[in-house]
Amino acid sequence: MTIRELREKSMNLPLLPGVYIMKDQQGEIIYIGKAKALKNRVSQYFGSDKNHPEKVRQMVAHVCDFDYILCSSEFEALVLECSLIKQHKPKYNILLKDDKGYCYIRISNDQWRKITFEMQKADDNAQYLGPYMSAWYAKNAVDEALKIYHLPTCGKSFPRDCKKSRPCLNYFIKQCDAPCAGKVSFEAYDESVNAAIDFLKKGDKDTIRILTEKMEAAAENLDFELAAKLRDRITAVRRISEKQKVVAANIREQDVIALMTEGEDACFAVLRFADGRLYDKEDFLIKKFGEGAESRSARAEFIKRYYSMRETVPPVITLDEPPEDEELIQSWLSELRGKRMRFVYPQKGEQYQILSMCRQNAAERLAQSHGHLGHELTALDELAKLLGLAAPPEFIESYDISNLMGSENVAGMVVFRNGRPYKKSYRRFKIKGFAGQDDYASMNEVLTRRFEEYFKCRENGEEEGFARLPDLILLDGGKGQVSAVRPVLQQFGLEIPLFGMVKDNKHRTRAVTDEGHEISVTSRRQAFTLISEIQEEVHRYAIGYHRTSRKKSTIGSSLTEIDGIGAERAKALLLYFKTVKRIKEAEIEELLHVKGMNRPAAEAVYAYYHRDTEK
Repeated sequence: MTIRELREKSMNLPLLPGVYIMKDQQGEIIYIGKAKALKNRVSQYFGSDKNHPEKVRQMVAHVCDFDYILCSSEFEALVLECSLIKQHKPKYNILLKDDKGYCYIRISNDQWRKITFEMQKADDNAQYLGPYMSAWYAKNAVDEALKIYHLPTCGKSFPRDCKKSRPCLNYFIKQCDAPCAGKVSFEAYDESVNAAIDFLKKGDKDTIRILTEKMEAAAENLDFELAAKLRDRITAVRRISEKQKVVAANIREQDVIALMTEGEDACFAVLRFADGRLYDKEDFLIKKFGEGAESRSARAEFIKRYYSMRETVPPVITLDEPPEDEELIQSWLSELRGKRMRFVYPQKGEQYQILSMCRQNAAERLAQSHGHLGHELTALDELAKLLGLAAPPEFIESYDISNLMGSENVAGMVVFRNGRPYKKSYRRFKIKGFAGQDDYASMNEVLTRRFEEYFKCRENGEEEGFARLPDLILLDGGKGQVSAVRPVLQQFGLEIPLFGMVKDNKHRTRAVTDEGHEISVTSRRQAFTLISEIQEEVHRYAIGYHRTSRKKSTIGSSLTEIDGIGAERAKALLLYFKTVKRIKEAEIEELLHVKGMNRPAAEAVYAYYHRDTEK
């Protein structure tokens, strides 16, 4: 079917709830969705595509037909949608890979036993603990046990490698007893392995109780050395467990979900808590997610896919933003759970800290896939939310004016790409339109010239430098600078977010402003750090250009005023003598040693600086 035929078919659909099933030319199901009113929802796909994300445009381009199933309610449609997606796995739905296979903790059958994390259970006469559903939990449990009981994490084999090398760093930071250097006996090592196994089997609470009983018994028997060793182990167990509990001490069971996007890619992170302890962490990297994809619908689709794969639903799910169909999805999750559950959207306090940690995990995973750092992506996400931007800004341009009482009036433009200085796109401007000091007029001239260059570059088919529009413009200054530049954007028909960066009386960044009001940035730590870095960088760059210009102007007002001395000879004289003072003191014969100087030029320089003496 053509798009026109598909639209005609969609206009004949009933205004009833149901599930629609998009198919391609081969009859394969490529997308499944649900609707409160089928006619309204499906017909949107085959109308104007101006408001469609790229992913939707691509999907519609491959649709050749669609089916639909009527339901008695929107809730029934939601349940059916989740079931059909799980069954057919359509290409254009968000599909999550469920990698929750079983994993194990292995205790080797060697004389000097080793504890390791394994994804598979082998037939090797070793002891296996498990199976565990969470690989993240099992890995962390092994790491904790090895640290608490000072067991080696290296690949050395004992007793073969005993006393054959110096201890590594772990020995000196008290995380290994260094059997490789003969620092521990086999009996003591074996006792530590047994204690570590008990810790893995019984958990921290029972381990602390057992160790406390042993410590008290050792103290009663006046075995103070053993009592001290047990005390240190109790401290280590508590320290490890408290490190896990501190982030959610008041929440017994909950999931935390956050979304980060960068360009066309996205990452959902999930932190899972039980008994006030973080017990699982998952992240889902979604390629070709769609630039500018609607976050509310994306969150709704992810939640539906994620809990279709999981056997349990917690009583509380913490989210960074509400999903589309919030009440409907909450009802569906409550039915899956068998009890009421709720969504929460914290803005401060302990829950907000947990959510920030989840967002940072998503940012780190997404940043790794793009080859940069997670904190940069988190800062851009914070900045986008602070300024009300649709997506984190990839390219940020910032401008500053520099002059000295109106002289040598210049401007600097710096570019930050993905939160980092992008120096190949830095530009410098010399103010040409007027003389004197007028920062507002200067800023207006600079942005006008910048966007004139943009249209020239586009006409020439260029794609770098001025040919790329920024996602955000930050001006060093307040409302006046913003008001001076806003007409420039309107003149060129450009819709680019524009803000000024405001400093306090100690010259530190305190807020950003548009023409209406100021937005404090001090409460958003990472966004504040990024804006401060941008403001310092653009100021450094602009004032550096101003100093260079003023230095050249100073040379021009003295050396280049001498007959026969141009810019090249002036530069050669300064390179040779280093300072103007030494040029003044030089004799004619000394001046002749400078490259490019002849006798008439040397005599002119000498005469220029000795006019008063000759009189």
